[in-house]
Amino acid sequence: MKMAKRTDLKKIMIIGSGPIVIGQAAEFDYAGTQACLALKEEGYEVVLCNSNPATIMTDTSIADKVYMEPLTLEYIAKILRYERPNAIIPGIGGQTGLNMAIQLEKKGVLKECQVELLGTRSSSIEQAEDREQFKELCRSIGEPTIPSEISYSIDEAKKAADDIGYPVVLRPAFTLGGTGGGFANSEEELIEIAQNAFKLSPVHQVLIEKSVKGYKEIEFEMMRDGEDNVITICGMENVDPVGVHTGDSIVVAPIMTLNDADLKMLNDSAVKLIRALKIEGGCNVQFALSPNSSEYYLIEVNPRVSRSSALASKASGYPIARVTAKIAVGMTLDEIKLANTTAAREPYLDYVVAKLPRFPFDKFASASNKLGTQMKATGEVMGIGSTLEECLLKSVRCLETGCCHFHIPKFDGMSKEELFDYLSDFRDDGIFAVAQLLRLGAGIDELYRLTMITPYFLEAIKRIVDFEKTIKEAKGSVEVLRRAKALGFGDRYIAELWQIKEKEVFELRRDNGIMPIYRMADTFHTDAYIPYFYSSYQGENRSRLSDRKKIVVLGAGPIRIGQGVEFDYSTVHAVTTIRRSGYEAIIINNNPETVSTDYTTSDKLYFEPLTTEDVMNIIEFEKPQGVIASLGGQTAINLAQPLHDRGVKIIGTDCDAIDRAENRDSFEKLLLELGIPQPKGKAVTSVEEGVRAASEIGYPVLVRPSFVLGGRAMQIVANEEQLRRYLKSAVEIDKDRPVLVDKYIIGKEVEVDAICDGRDVFVPGIMELVERTGIHSGDSISVYPAFSISDRVKGIILQYAKRLGIGIGIIGLYNIQFIVDKDDNVFIIEVNPRSSRTVPFLSKATGYSLADIATEVILGRSLKEQGIFGIYPEEKKRWFVKVPVFSFSKIRGLDAYLSPEMKSTGEAIGYDDKLNRALYKALQASGMRLTNYGTVFATIADKDKEEALPLIRRFYNLGFNIEATSGTAAFLKKNGIRTRVIAKFSDGSDELAELLRQGHIAYVINTADIGSEGQASDGYRIRTLCTENNITVFTALDTVRVLLDVLEETTITVSTIDSK
Repeated sequence: MKMAKRTDLKKIMIIGSGPIVIGQAAEFDYAGTQACLALKEEGYEVVLCNSNPATIMTDTSIADKVYMEPLTLEYIAKILRYERPNAIIPGIGGQTGLNMAIQLEKKGVLKECQVELLGTRSSSIEQAEDREQFKELCRSIGEPTIPSEISYSIDEAKKAADDIGYPVVLRPAFTLGGTGGGFANSEEELIEIAQNAFKLSPVHQVLIEKSVKGYKEIEFEMMRDGEDNVITICGMENVDPVGVHTGDSIVVAPIMTLNDADLKMLNDSAVKLIRALKIEGGCNVQFALSPNSSEYYLIEVNPRVSRSSALASKASGYPIARVTAKIAVGMTLDEIKLANTTAAREPYLDYVVAKLPRFPFDKFASASNKLGTQMKATGEVMGIGSTLEECLLKSVRCLETGCCHFHIPKFDGMSKEELFDYLSDFRDDGIFAVAQLLRLGAGIDELYRLTMITPYFLEAIKRIVDFEKTIKEAKGSVEVLRRAKALGFGDRYIAELWQIKEKEVFELRRDNGIMPIYRMADTFHTDAYIPYFYSSYQGENRSRLSDRKKIVVLGAGPIRIGQGVEFDYSTVHAVTTIRRSGYEAIIINNNPETVSTDYTTSDKLYFEPLTTEDVMNIIEFEKPQGVIASLGGQTAINLAQPLHDRGVKIIGTDCDAIDRAENRDSFEKLLLELGIPQPKGKAVTSVEEGVRAASEIGYPVLVRPSFVLGGRAMQIVANEEQLRRYLKSAVEIDKDRPVLVDKYIIGKEVEVDAICDGRDVFVPGIMELVERTGIHSGDSISVYPAFSISDRVKGIILQYAKRLGIGIGIIGLYNIQFIVDKDDNVFIIEVNPRSSRTVPFLSKATGYSLADIATEVILGRSLKEQGIFGIYPEEKKRWFVKVPVFSFSKIRGLDAYLSPEMKSTGEAIGYDDKLNRALYKALQASGMRLTNYGTVFATIADKDKEEALPLIRRFYNLGFNIEATSGTAAFLKKNGIRTRVIAKFSDGSDELAELLRQGHIAYVINTADIGSEGQASDGYRIRTLCTENNITVFTALDTVRVLLDVLEETTITVSTIDSK
């Protein structure tokens, strides 16, 4: 029977992927946004459930109804019963959305509400997700899978490993991003990994499989419709071998190193497999291919839109999520229209793309940077070039890790032996170590044996490294410059090799006409004009210049800690407003996961590194009216000055204003003029000066390097000894790199996002943070409207916000953080002269679309002209709560203690008419396990004991068991709370570790004295065990207080009949 678009469906639900964690990031914002718009385009009503406020997807304009409720069975079931949609499309919201839909089906909710699952059938999803069924299916169609056995206990695991033969890899069933798995070369390693793996698998099932570490990893992104039409969208090849999670690997497309026979063999296998699974929509198939023969194994199939599909969509220009949504409602590939053709046409790439992962180790210096089967990258970048070398070097420039080439200073002093030793494990910066070894004369063969990176890729890096010598020896040669640019070298690195200024290289290039052309990323080759471009120094230019007035918006680059999808949100809104205002909107960005890099978002997309050079080349070509730098986070702000120096017009907040806010001295001067207090502080350039400053200001002090995003390397120190240690070890301190020493004021932290048009200021809402100062605002629970500050304080805050906006010279968005001390004094912590990470949350809570209003202001429409006359609108009658979401379980060795240094990867929202209920929902949405029974384990620093007492008593009264380490236990007993004493690690006991593994501990409360070292090791071990065993740990008493408020409202307690 011929499939056709379903007319019996009216209302469709889409479940999103929730808060951003490592392994499930912005790619699902992109997929979800595409799917919702595709369904609306076909005339369906769309109901969206997603608890992540930071995304474009949860904008009310994307779906007809948006529920930002927790993604748990009880909430989704309530929404289903209330909305009664005809169907759900499960394959859009990553693993979270898929698991949710399957759960709803298993529990009978879908049957009860007469809701059907669209797209791939649930039986097929189970066949792909359940490893035994998947093996069975592969066996039945004659496809090889890796030998493996399922185990439900450590003894079974040991037996399985003996049967298969070490080395083996452990994979717990149904966990996200490979959490809890790992390689074991021996039985003792197996036992260590297995203990955690069984605990993390919700079905207590772990797969033991033969290790094919060192094989080539190849993936195909496929598409199939309900009529069994199958196409291959894109083949991709991991540069790193099997053994590194594909999300942490460098990935290139198209596939370059296979012979035609092997390529066809794997592609045919992928087609056969998705036909057997009857997948409907996009799907990703991963293979392991032996490096020495044509032996291959199927690794896995993702029967849903995945991280790879975002990459494949951007690499090929084929909108996978959009097509998947349309197939789900019965359309066939040839009925779905794409640029001058249909979705049935296979893309063909005539360029090279490379994806490089962005890791958080620059922020988490204490964590190990070894890679394995568990994903650790927070984001990714993509470079497009005419050749492999060009695209790899462009990708490196996109990363924003401080390097502009395959060269990191940390390897400069290392010998060949040390580097070989360093590379014996997979590392986040392995490719840079490889480049350094090539500089030292290592051979391709020995590098291949060590890294198992295919020689083809090693040779490309060798060509880059070899040409460095040529450049160095030919200072000022125009001919060599031309060749270097064609290879992909950046001006900055050429300038380093020639020991001149980068600007001089740019001028030499411009004077000799060595400028890039812009090629079109077109894979359908139908002569359609697709406004999606990449620079190259070869080929012909396809970017057409229009005669319209143009505005360039700088994007935010890769997602990292401190700069997440929130900045893409502002970028996309700006572009929409710019287009609405009649300008041509041009976007420059390099993150393949985002909505902003979908070429239909803007009039023109340049998929390029966000460096001065790459942006300048585009500006020279396009000659825009202005460039907006205040919406792409710190990435874009950092480009404002260098672009301004080269004569570019920055519109919105200008460079002088940015400097007034970001430069310590000018900011202090301004605050004095405006009469606004800030904590006493000083910028110091030596250890001794730091010690002097601290004794003048008075301990405790907050120390940090100047100019950072997300509070990197910030610490609160309590005395001179700690300060000296910090200044010697944590930061490089010298004349150019001052360190800031500030008085640490204990108080409430309050935050506003505001808009200034040069005359007036608009503050849509004031947010109050639950945790007091000392914890980074991005890691705190944030509440709108403020819940405990007086109207007098609000008045002062609004006054200061207005004075600051006008005094700094802000045009557009800015963000201010305040401290309110116990006597209602208000101090300024800092002003960020750009859009901040709270903009999407505040926009959704207040109903004012801040990024749009700010963009209008930047384009010259005042607040009054937009109909905004007051500084502060009436507060909403509901409570909105933003709770941070962490990925501690993904990164071993990262301490879960909350500090002034930001650690969260995402956020969740909760809202309700009652504050405690809003908090409850937000905590649930963040993935915290909220139980109202069990045991609370406490180990409290002396300075916090008095404050903790009433909190622990409240747990006791709710019916919790209380357990504590000796000092805390003695204090609690003295105050009449029954407490069981648990020995500490430092007393040589392992009792505590056992206890945390058993699973009846509901919460751990662990606070430490400022900078205490002996305790730190005990506390650190406790927190690490909590992370590994998925126990909620609190390191701030303010968070505990909020939890208790919530639990007391939702728990029924017991008491004797005559107790009151």
